Amino acid sequence: MFQKLVSRNEDLRRLYEKGYAIGFDTNNCLIVRDVFYLDGTLALRRGAIVAKLVFVDKEAVRQDDHQVYFAGEMPHGLDGKPIPNFGGGPCQVHLSAENTDVVVQRSFSNKPKKTGAYANFFEKIESYVDQIAGPAMAKFGRDASPLTHKANTGLPPDPIFKFPDTLSSRAGISDLREIFKDEVVAIIGVGGTGAYLLDLLVKTPVKEIRFFDLDDFHVHNAYRSPGRLEEHELGKPKTEVYLRRYEGFRHGLTARQLHVGSDSAAELAGVTFAFVSVDKGSSRSAIFDVLIAGKIPFIDVGMGLKRKGDPLSGMLRVTYYPVDRAEEVRAKGYAEMSDPADNLYRTNIQIGELNALNACLAVVKYKEVRGFYGNNEPMDNYLFDVSDMKIAS
Repeated sequence: MFQKLVSRNEDLRRLYEKGYAIGFDTNNCLIVRDVFYLDGTLALRRGAIVAKLVFVDKEAVRQDDHQVYFAGEMPHGLDGKPIPNFGGGPCQVHLSAENTDVVVQRSFSNKPKKTGAYANFFEKIESYVDQIAGPAMAKFGRDASPLTHKANTGLPPDPIFKFPDTLSSRAGISDLREIFKDEVVAIIGVGGTGAYLLDLLVKTPVKEIRFFDLDDFHVHNAYRSPGRLEEHELGKPKTEVYLRRYEGFRHGLTARQLHVGSDSAAELAGVTFAFVSVDKGSSRSAIFDVLIAGKIPFIDVGMGLKRKGDPLSGMLRVTYYPVDRAEEVRAKGYAEMSDPADNLYRTNIQIGELNALNACLAVVKYKEVRGFYGNNEPMDNYLFDVSDMKIAS
C-alpha cells in the first residue's frame, strides 16, 4: 500500500524522496514523524504531523482541507512563546493499532496567505514543518532536522475492505470500527429484507459475513433487491448472485445455498450474531432452535402487509433475542413459529422500500446492541406501523 500511494501521488512521492519520515494509517491518514520542535522551556521535543487523506479512487488521494493534526505539545519559537497564527485547538484523531506511538493532541489551522489553500500535500507539509521545526533547527542544527529518511513503509492491507474506508475517517469515527473487528455475522435468508440486510452489513466493518438461502434469483426478486439487475443473474442461486455483487467490495464473504435448520450447527460455528429473515414460521422455529442451542444472539425480522381496499397497511417487526433471555423473548410470541393458513406473512406482499426499512431498523438495533449507537431505553421488540409511521414496542 505504501508503494502504491507513493508511486501514484507525486506530492507524497516528493515527501518520501526528500527524506520525511512519512507513513500511512489504515484510518486514511498521512503521518509525518520526526517533526522536532521546542517546548515552552526551549527543550527539544519530537512530534508528528497527521493529515487526513481523501481517496479519489483506490490509490489516488487529495487533501481534506488546510488543517493538520499534531502529536505533541504546543510548539514554541526561540522567544519562548507559542508559534503564532496556529489556530485549531485540542482534539484527538484515532489511529489504528499499528500507529499507537502517535497520539494526536491538537489541530492546527494555518492557511497560506497568498492563495488561501495548499496546492498539494508536499506544499502543506513543508509549510507546517518549516514553522514547527524551524526554531528547533535554528537552535539545535542537524539534530533537529525532520529529514531522517525513516519512512514507515509497512502499512498492512485493510483486512476487511478492498477500498479505503473514507466514510469513517471523514466522519471521525474510525475508532468505532474496533467494535466490530471480531464479529462473524450470519444472515439466514436473503430474500427481500435479507438482501438489504446483506447490503448494509457488507459496508459494516465486521470480520466475516456468512449468508444462506436455498432459492434462486428471479425477476420478482429484483424489484425488492438493492443493486442493478443483470439478465444473466436470473435463474441462478441468490447466494451466487449476491456473492458476485459484493465480493469486489470486501473480504470475508461466504455464501451457502442451503436450508438452515436443526442440522446446521456446523455452518453456524463461530458466528457471534445472526439475522433471521424468513417468511415461514416452521422454518423460523427450527432456526431459532439451532441459534439458541449455539448461544448465538440474533435479530428476527418480519413483515405483515395486507390490502383492504386500495391502500396497503400493516406492520414491520424487529425482535432481538439476547443469549441470556432468548427463550424468554421467544415465549412472548412476537414471531410466528408455525404456518397457519390465515397467516399474514403467507400473503407475501413485499415492497422494496419496506424491505429496506425493515433491514435498516434491524441493523440499527444490532449496532445499538454492540455499542455503536446509544439507547436510553433499549427494547427487545419494535413494531413499525405503516399507517401512522410510528414505532412501538
